Order: sequence, then C-alpha cells, then structure tokens
Amino acid sequence: MEKEAKSFFPHYERFLDCVHCGLCLPYCPTYRELGTEMDSPRGRIYLMRSVADGRLSLTEDVVEHLDLCLVCRACETACPSGVHFGELMEHAREMVEEEYKRPFIYRFLKNIFLGKVIPSPRLLSVAFGLFYLYQRLGLRGLVRRSRLLKILPGGLDKLEGFMPTLPSPSMKRSLSEVTPAVGERRYRVGFLSGCIMNQIFTQVNLSTVRVLSRNGCEVVTPKEQRCCGALHAHSGMRREAASLAQGLIDAFEEAGVETIVVNSAGCGSAMKEYALLLESDPQYGEAARRFSAKVKDISEFLAEIPLKNPEGRMERKVVYHDACHLAHAQGVRKPPRDILSSIPGIKLVPLKDSDRCCGSAGIYNLSQPEMAGRLLEDKVSNISSSGAEIVATGNPGCILQIASGIKRRGLNIEVVHPIELLDRAYQSSIQLSAVSHQQKP
Repeated sequence: MEKEAKSFFPHYERFLDCVHCGLCLPYCPTYRELGTEMDSPRGRIYLMRSVADGRLSLTEDVVEHLDLCLVCRACETACPSGVHFGELMEHAREMVEEEYKRPFIYRFLKNIFLGKVIPSPRLLSVAFGLFYLYQRLGLRGLVRRSRLLKILPGGLDKLEGFMPTLPSPSMKRSLSEVTPAVGERRYRVGFLSGCIMNQIFTQVNLSTVRVLSRNGCEVVTPKEQRCCGALHAHSGMRREAASLAQGLIDAFEEAGVETIVVNSAGCGSAMKEYALLLESDPQYGEAARRFSAKVKDISEFLAEIPLKNPEGRMERKVVYHDACHLAHAQGVRKPPRDILSSIPGIKLVPLKDSDRCCGSAGIYNLSQPEMAGRLLEDKVSNISSSGAEIVATGNPGCILQIASGIKRRGLNIEVVHPIELLDRAYQSSIQLSAVSHQQKP
C-alpha cells in the first residue's frame, strides 16, 4: 500500500471501544441474512483494525466484506460501549477508495456521477432535464421494450428502473430564495433543498417550505448551495465531501439563519457530522461546529415549536418506516410519528422491524443489488401485512427503494414523506375554511 493504512484512521483508539460482546449481531442486516462473522459489525471492525495494523492486506475478500456493509448504523443503537462504527467505516472506505484498484467501469462512472455531475447544480439540472425529456417523449417505454437497458454498465439499468416520473423544470424553479412567514414571523430558518432531493422530490421541498411558512418561519433557501457531500463521504470520497461541506457552510453563513432545516435523513446526518469531517481544518473547523449545531431534521424542528394543528382530515392507515440515518445516526424517532399523529383521521399502525434497513443505503441498492433486494423483500412483506394504505418515511432513498418494491408486488400503497401528509392536511383545512367563508350569508 502506498500510504500507511493506520494513517486513514485519525481516531484509531476508537477501535478499542469495541469489546466484541456481540450484542450488535441481531441488529446487523447483513449478519442476519448471512450469519457470517466477517459480515457483522464486530467482524468488520476486526478486518479494519487488522488492515490498519498491517496484519491483513486490502485483498478482494476484505473489500467485499466492507462493501457489503450498509452503514445503516443499527449497531450503534445497540452498542453499549458507544462504538463510532459509522465513522470507522467511512475512514475504511476512504482507504479502499485510495488504495484498492476498482474495475475501470466502476471508477469511470463514480468519477462522472459523484465527481462531476452531482456537485455541479448546472450539470445536475442538464442530466435530469434530459431524463425528463426522455420520460415525456415516451422514450422510456421504447427503450425498455428494446432491451437496451440490459447492456448498460455499472447498475445504470437498475437506476433507470428506480427513477420515478420527474417533476417539470418549472416546478423546480418555483422554490423561492426567500419565502415569507404566513402571519407573524417567529423564526428565520435556512432550508437545504438538496441535489437529488430537488431534482426528484421537488414536491417534498415545496411541502416543507409551505409547512414552515405556515408555522411562522421565514425560509431562506440559498441559491448558492450545492450537494452536502453525504454520498461522497459514504463512498469513501472524504476530500470531495469536505470540499462540498465547506461550500455549504459558506452559503448558509451568508444567509444568517438561526436553524438549518433538512428533509433528507442522509443529508441531515452528514451535515450534523461536519464538525467531525472538518475537525482538522484550520479554516473551517470552528465554522463546521457552529454549522452542525444548527442542523435539524424537519420533524425535529417542528417538534420543538408550537405546531399549528391541521384541521383537514385524512382517513388513512399509515405506517412509518424509520430511515436508518434518522433513527440510528440522528436518534430522531418520535417527532415524525408525532407529526403523523397530529393529522386528524390518520391511524398510525405499527410496522414490524420499522427501523431495519430497507436496502437503499445511498447507492447500495445499485452496487449490492442482491442483498438490497433481500432486505427490500422483508420490508415490503412487513408493510403489506400491516394493512396500511400509506408508507411514510423521511429519506429520498428509502422512498425510491420501498416504492420500487411495492410496485413490483403490485400493491396499492402510496409512499410519501411525512411532511407531504402534513402539508396536504393544511391545504385541505385552507380549502375547508374557504368553502365555509363562501357559505356565510
């Protein structure tokens, strides 16, 4: 190896926190599926530490066991010793990224999408604009019937299959840089519109801003913001993630907001850990700590303020799926359920293993489709047996993954972000108020 393996782990002593008690094993999705020690959290810690100590080489087998980890961080929730497994795994993946030679097509596609397209709002808009036209012009059905997708490399055929119908470019442009509060302004908050989130789930972003505005927030959505770097950090591209983090910190510092609201669990988790990502940066270290302290998931923020109760009813059975990076990485579990329970008519029914990973995990469902598919099957079976009409979850990857599994099963179940249901209830109450006003003599 060109670089000493141990140098990739600045907090090497955190390996020693793991006492190999095994309490994490029942909570690890891959261990539950495979039952192999090296596909468990403590097994992977053994591998990482052995490579760091020079007792093992970074072989194909070692990389395979590390790659198979979802980094869902369920082990962190279960661990009595407080092992920072997610942090260790991100450093391990940085080591793999720099020291292990992947196949050419993998490196090429990763460099194009994560290195070039996603960090650039302009290139991202062009890419999704072309895909929007591809859908609108009816080419999708033609291409699928032609079997052309079968020859696409690197999981691109699966990516095309996951992609829902995209919103129009005009809808994306309707998100204002500053949205005034409805009524008295009580808060001034920043909003992360996100990269993929704004391209695919524009309606979730608009719902988020409307809900914040209705609850007395002036919402600032900086135009200069770019990708938060979550996918890069999870994929071992920590230098690129650090650069994107610096840009986002600058964009929101200029906005001068009290709180930074996020509606994507993966993004929120990464942003709350900027202080760790940039801890050794002499210019951004302190700014990163200030920034991370301001970040809150949308449900977390709404739970801390006097939330205006919606009046519009929704007679629906709903299950809530805990996104891994909201439940395990951020420890946010109750607020989303409180939001759903506040909507008149909603019956929140329990979901078996609600906090077990659905198999999305960033780009895991593309890089490890077999294991991701097994986890998805379990998740959809539990959803189906719950009798729910709607699945609510706070992460875009989970929405795409679960929706694809439900569609494959032919189930009539909608998959949404919790904030969309709250927004619908507010919109319904506005309509009821307008009708009531018209009927008055």
